[in-house]
Amino acid sequence: MSKEEKLEFFKEQIEIEKSIVSTAYQAVKGIKNILVREMLLAVINDSEKHENMLNALVARLEKPTPGIEEKITDELAENLQEHLRLEAEAIKKYKELLEKPLDKRERIIIKEIYEDELRHHELLRWIHKTIVEKETLIEEDIWDAMWDDAFTHGTPGG
Repeated sequence: MSKEEKLEFFKEQIEIEKSIVSTAYQAVKGIKNILVREMLLAVINDSEKHENMLNALVARLEKPTPGIEEKITDELAENLQEHLRLEAEAIKKYKELLEKPLDKRERIIIKEIYEDELRHHELLRWIHKTIVEKETLIEEDIWDAMWDDAFTHGTPGG
């Protein structure tokens, strides 16, 4: 698939996700049943998340992705580690709950949350490994690149 085809596909999907959100918000209006209303709002949140992810893919294809400064990377890595810890705790608790008797509706909802937490955990690990670590631009890298490409390596040129 070419870059242009991908961009066209992603942009079409963004419009579809926006339509899903708009339609779902119309469906939610006036619903007094909290279970139904909140489940529809959860679907809306997922569609908004899909739109955000597709926007990230579009941005990646349309322009270069800047490196992440080392200071920001350290803060991001620390936050991701805490988030991963919390996600792992949630996964454990939801898994334990799924081993207990629940009615059908509760089981469906808890299972969906559990599976979301598993996906979140995996995505955060991937973000840390392939984006944060890989995209970090540290001062030492800049100096190394300049030194490696220098014609005279600090000696008088001739």
